[in-house]
Amino acid sequence: MNFQRLPEHDPLDAPLPGIVGNSPAMRAVYRLVRLVAPTRATVLLVGETGTGKELIARAIHQLSPRADGPYIRVNCGALTETLLESELFGHVKGAFTGAVDNKTGRFEAAHTGTIFLDEIASMSPKLQVKLLRVLQEQEFERVGDSRTIRVDTRVIAATNVSLEDEVTAGRFRNDLYYRLNVVPIYLPPLRERKEDIPALAEFFLRRYCQENHKEIQGIEPAAMELLMQHNWPGNVRELENDIERAVVLCQEDWITADMIREQLQTARRLRTPRPQGESVPELIARLVRAGLRQFADDASGKLYELLVGGLERELIEQVLRECHYTQIKAAARLGINRNTLHKKMIEYGLVPDEEN
Repeated sequence: MNFQRLPEHDPLDAPLPGIVGNSPAMRAVYRLVRLVAPTRATVLLVGETGTGKELIARAIHQLSPRADGPYIRVNCGALTETLLESELFGHVKGAFTGAVDNKTGRFEAAHTGTIFLDEIASMSPKLQVKLLRVLQEQEFERVGDSRTIRVDTRVIAATNVSLEDEVTAGRFRNDLYYRLNVVPIYLPPLRERKEDIPALAEFFLRRYCQENHKEIQGIEPAAMELLMQHNWPGNVRELENDIERAVVLCQEDWITADMIREQLQTARRLRTPRPQGESVPELIARLVRAGLRQFADDASGKLYELLVGGLERELIEQVLRECHYTQIKAAARLGINRNTLHKKMIEYGLVPDEEN
């Protein structure tokens, strides 16, 4: 991306407290943060995983007139639809199985403050409707209640996927997208601001030396050069983890090039899937052959159900577990409609207890 050159001493683009980086890309972020923080505008943070979206959300809150109010973070991708609805909006006693007491939702808890909705793209269509109403009217009802609750809560949302693509695919509401996208802030990946790597590496080195009671002098120039050459698919979070690991394992006065090289090679091996045994088509063919042998004398006509149904159930169950039973994510992973997935879950007895 191209970033407009900013004045050398403009206070708007000075680094934010607790955030490291003075590249043009980050200075553009700092400027937007300082311009939007004093307002009531909804902010959408867009960036890859590990680029520091939560740090920026906290900075907006701390620089705003709401700084003395609560700051509440919710990861929308970590909960099922039912649990997320209760987490965001609260519920009353008896609203569903397990609702033994009234519960205050995060929107209500964030009254006069800020709520940060991470992984907003994973929110189900039903909850998107409720969120749109909160953004438009600043009101909602707890699950199982008819009483309307009004709140004064600022929303900051974050996504690591393109919401425009999600809208095109029909997985995200167009009207909600425009409500969230009032002030978008793009957080550049580390590969687009490599000039910040030395400062970041030294910052993490000091932090983890202090935490682990180590006295490491610094990072050798050759080691720093390796850090500068790496593409950092995991962004700042990956760099932080690598520096912490180097500090923990270092037995010398300096972080050496050999240490960094070994860590980067290990990370590359872990990211690169290795072919192990048979391919998926080969495994499917062997499964069918085994089924045909096992049920050779079965005249019940259930061969299709036993093989295809069994494989489909196992596939859906494993994908649901992988997606923490977030149905919208599981449906996208499987490449099927969410309603189709829900019907299959009912058919195979895979619906979570709280939805029964």
